Amino acid sequence: MFHGSTSIVVIAVVVIARFGLGRGLKAVRVPRRERATDDTTAAPSGGHGSVGLVLHQARYDLWTLARNAQARTATVMLPLLLLVLFLGMWGSDRVAGAPASTFYVPGLVALSVIASSFTNLVISVVTQRESGVLKRRRATPVPAWVLIGGRALTAIAVSLTMATALVAIGWIGFGVALPAEAVPAVVLSAVAGSLCFCVLAYAVATLIGSAEAAQPTVQAVMLPLYLASGIFIPNASLPSWLRQLASVFPVERLSDAMHQPYSPAAHGLPIAWTDLGVMAVWAAAGLAVALRRFSWLPGPGRTA
Repeated sequence: MFHGSTSIVVIAVVVIARFGLGRGLKAVRVPRRERATDDTTAAPSGGHGSVGLVLHQARYDLWTLARNAQARTATVMLPLLLLVLFLGMWGSDRVAGAPASTFYVPGLVALSVIASSFTNLVISVVTQRESGVLKRRRATPVPAWVLIGGRALTAIAVSLTMATALVAIGWIGFGVALPAEAVPAVVLSAVAGSLCFCVLAYAVATLIGSAEAAQPTVQAVMLPLYLASGIFIPNASLPSWLRQLASVFPVERLSDAMHQPYSPAAHGLPIAWTDLGVMAVWAAAGLAVALRRFSWLPGPGRTA
């Protein structure tokens, strides 16, 4: 157990110093070296077929993520740091009659899924498109769906890993237990959320014209949605019109789907089917935009 906000702050400072949070928040950097075999996403030897191609691409995407300091910070370190800080300072408070810790854990799990599947992907896709990386990859014999499928698989893997880490820290460090029968609901919500926000990332990337605009645009869009969707603060305290507006967007739907398994009133398999359905509608809309507008070419005059 962690005791006292002072020790929590000390731990946070140590984490920042150790992993270089400040460096991670700098402008997006393309990996310094693009190896020819990775840049062309050569097929794995042995003729493993479609599954092998997607797995090979996912392995490369994971390697790229591990080399990118900003991606590591936004995807891995930030949700963990926020979890430790929030639970350490406010976890013993009450929210709607329940400990605040049971509110923060699922909220930050939703945040980690969005960071893995949307925030990082939008910035990465726009940066690689404008630097010509996507054009070079598209020129290879590897089908486009393999490149996109590998990135989606990477997002799902990172989302599930981060969800597991956050749930484990909340349980071991702060006593926020997740009932065993609710685990499939969290896994399903994480996978559905990853797929939804991956599709939306490709759609939103078509609306951003430069690598420099990618990060500010994502932050400007996501921060108000985080605040209004029950990620950081309970949305029950917000005006009704704002709650109704937020309920239209998939951020609140993923947040609700993650909160439901932690609800004291939850029984059986607490899957939020309505929320997952709304995310599916958003995914379908994002897919339509991405199929119509997505381009592999840089520049304002690019064509699909």
